[in-house]
Amino acid sequence: MSKNNKIFVSCTDANHFCDKNQYKEATFWEKVKLNIHLIYCKACRKYSTTNNKLTKLVKNPKVISIDQSTKDMMKEQLKKKMSEG
Repeated sequence: MSKNNKIFVSCTDANHFCDKNQYKEATFWEKVKLNIHLIYCKACRKYSTTNNKLTKLVKNPKVISIDQSTKDMMKEQLKKKMSEG
């Protein structure tokens, strides 16, 4: 059996496959190897979970920003308060 066909992979390889899977670049066999690895490796399961959460946050940020005029007004108020002290 060649090195590329090993079913059990190192944590380094599993994390690499996880990263590739996050961007939809992992091959079928990389996904299989990753899932087998995740069955027995708690650290990589945590890495994978964190990776998935990060991907969801980046795709759907729930950040509301304020408009530039409000920012400018806040800056001026802050400058005024700082100069009073």
